[in-house]
Amino acid sequence: MSSHREAPEISKDPVADGTDVYAFRSPDKPDTVTLIANFIPLQQPDGGPNFYEFGEDVVYDIHISNGGRARTDIRYRFDFRTVVRNKKTFLYNTGPINDIDDATWNRPQFYKVTRTEGRSSRVIGSNLSTPPVNVGPRSTPDYAKLAGQAVHRLGSRTVFAGQRADAFHVDLGSIFDLGALRPFNEAHVISMPNMNGVNSVQSYNVHTIAIQVPISDLSRKNNRPTDPLRTDSVIGVWATASRRRGRVFDRKQGRFVNRGPWVQVSRLGNPLFNEVLVPMAEKDEWNVRPPEDDRAYAKYVNKPELQGLLPALYPSVFPRLAAYKKTRADLNAILLTGIPKGVVPGFANYTGPVQADMLRLNLAIPPSQDPKDGGLVAGDAAGFPNGRRISDDVVAIELKAIAGATIPLVDPSYTPDDAAAALTDGTSNTNSPLLDHFPYLGLPGGGYQTVPGTAAAS
Repeated sequence: MSSHREAPEISKDPVADGTDVYAFRSPDKPDTVTLIANFIPLQQPDGGPNFYEFGEDVVYDIHISNGGRARTDIRYRFDFRTVVRNKKTFLYNTGPINDIDDATWNRPQFYKVTRTEGRSSRVIGSNLSTPPVNVGPRSTPDYAKLAGQAVHRLGSRTVFAGQRADAFHVDLGSIFDLGALRPFNEAHVISMPNMNGVNSVQSYNVHTIAIQVPISDLSRKNNRPTDPLRTDSVIGVWATASRRRGRVFDRKQGRFVNRGPWVQVSRLGNPLFNEVLVPMAEKDEWNVRPPEDDRAYAKYVNKPELQGLLPALYPSVFPRLAAYKKTRADLNAILLTGIPKGVVPGFANYTGPVQADMLRLNLAIPPSQDPKDGGLVAGDAAGFPNGRRISDDVVAIELKAIAGATIPLVDPSYTPDDAAAALTDGTSNTNSPLLDHFPYLGLPGGGYQTVPGTAAAS
């Protein structure tokens, strides 16, 4: 997965578990950048009566580095509170919710947004409403209207926080069954018939934090960069979730209370970084460290475990990859430093020598008029790994990269195996269609409308 249950400890704390981070020039408002961080993975739409919600005991941050040091130069913090209107009922809603402020919604959430730049912090929005979850046609009869009421303008910025359909797609059932890709089943060491991929997050929702800001809000010089080859045109983006250091049960209040400073418990920049590259025993530590310390994990990028597994799992398919023993400078550039100028004509997203897991977005590259879900690998410089758009097929892109398709960028003597350019898990977004406007992610699946899948024993 991009980062759904990617480490042992955070998998036990889904409210703080970041699933995906996106950063892109807004296609309908190209003078702005949209930043999205999703949390709370694999939400069943029918999960009542205690439906999914943001944690009151968690702060959610979107970080921007624009100084070339892989440190937080700008931060947007989202802090939530919950109201229980009727403490005598177990119901999430006591009637149809027709408007976001209806008293029939018994457990609304509100939040504030704080922008920090350097040592200066200010609240840019407070008491902002989230929408309810999509309960069903009786409880939330016009969900699109409710979601629209939760889009808030904060001067030149726009924010949204609430439930959305998960647009990430991946065949978890196959990939974690000994590294199998269903479209290539016959070539696997344990051969089975080829078939289409199965989207394992179909019908699941996530909770989204989205903010759309002017480009000048993020750039180093508070301007709108126009030269894609200048280093000050590039920003780094990642998201975190933090909890208080201590948690104790207060008998007088009859509930747990939290004390002490905020401590980071979850982090996400590039998709699949912690999931696929970092060994299991180090995943929890990775989650609590800042990106500027990621030099400790460079060895797993330079010699990825999956590179060695692919030739073993698919005998005779990757002979050139199996024979390649050099450091993976291509992956190091893509994931840890950004791509310097001169590698891809007219393109760069290099942020400096500090090796750090961040999405790197070149602010000078406009939205694509012909977006390709293969991103930069498919010739679309506005797509991953230049930031990340919601439609980018990051699983296929990263499979191709690890299989050697990007090695010639830095080592022209290498010829990739024929299979490298074809690798895919065979999935696509099978949840609600994406929107053409903020917050872009599709409407969440409804509890009443969702039909649970059928489990098969064999």
